[in-house]
Amino acid sequence: MIDLRSDTVTLPTPAMREAMARAEVGDDVYGEDPTVNRLEELAAERLGKEAAVYVPSGTMANTCAVITHCQRGEQVVLGDHAHILLYEAGGASSFGSLLFRTVPNREDGALDPAQVEVAMSAETVHTPGTKLLCLENTQNDCGGRVVGLALMRHLADIAHRHGAAVHLDGARIFNAALALGVPVSEVAASADSVMFCLSKGLSAPVGSLLCGSKSFIERARRTRKQLGGGMRQAGIIAAAGIVALEQMVDRLAEDHENAQKLARGLMEMRGLHADPATVQSNMVFFSLRHSDGTPLDVEPFVRAAREAGVRVGGMGAGRVRAVTHYGITAQDIDTALGVFSRITHEQPTLVGV
Repeated sequence: MIDLRSDTVTLPTPAMREAMARAEVGDDVYGEDPTVNRLEELAAERLGKEAAVYVPSGTMANTCAVITHCQRGEQVVLGDHAHILLYEAGGASSFGSLLFRTVPNREDGALDPAQVEVAMSAETVHTPGTKLLCLENTQNDCGGRVVGLALMRHLADIAHRHGAAVHLDGARIFNAALALGVPVSEVAASADSVMFCLSKGLSAPVGSLLCGSKSFIERARRTRKQLGGGMRQAGIIAAAGIVALEQMVDRLAEDHENAQKLARGLMEMRGLHADPATVQSNMVFFSLRHSDGTPLDVEPFVRAAREAGVRVGGMGAGRVRAVTHYGITAQDIDTALGVFSRITHEQPTLVGV
């Protein structure tokens, strides 16, 4: 099975498995797991922040960050396609008793500075004060698009001028850095806190890092505990994270190349609408439409592809997502394209032709 649903399906490398077997461990809640401590130090160094805390998932890292930055009843500004808003079960808003105010994401995934400016509210007897702006890079729901550094700095300046902090959902921040051709620390530089996932393109089996100032991370550790994220001998899994940061970052370029190859192949097929120009990282979104341009139900296509040996994700509104990752080769992309081509020819109604 060629699984393109997400880069979360990656399996740990042999080097990760060996490191996990040999990991030196202790009680991380007491701060005594040496492997976790090394991972946190390495993450903070790579991201250009003072400190980091290891958490079980990206969702918990984002929830932990938002709750640590804000008090109950305060406002968080974020995009209407933000992962925090759409795909994290409302955790940050419900656990933190916070108000989320959305700003439309542009087609390229970015937020419009003028609209962010308007959304920033000062605390009055009538209005909640805005305490946090959440950004996302790469932007998942907008097709894995990459937000430029100048715009990120501009948005952060707006937030800081209004007395709000900036949190960056950098689940795939290393993909963003690769696409921009800069060190990952430059992508994180304008944010007060940033999280990234080890368990996506970097291929570790579990875990994410939340990075920021020493004082912020000290508070975030308590929030992690409140959310049930205090782990004990976590060095066994943290060891794989160290391997991920040391060995798996540079190979992300292969995923980007395979995504481009997939997008170019899809563009040539009738009924499958893809634009390689919009593919900036390891995600390829393509659409299925009726002849009048309205979106098709993608589930029959997704099911047909799965039955033929290729898994992709239905994203609603006629959109299908395919994500390249460790374990997916250029030959796998050719095979997947062959499956999609057969579906378009043998079952044309599934793609609106």
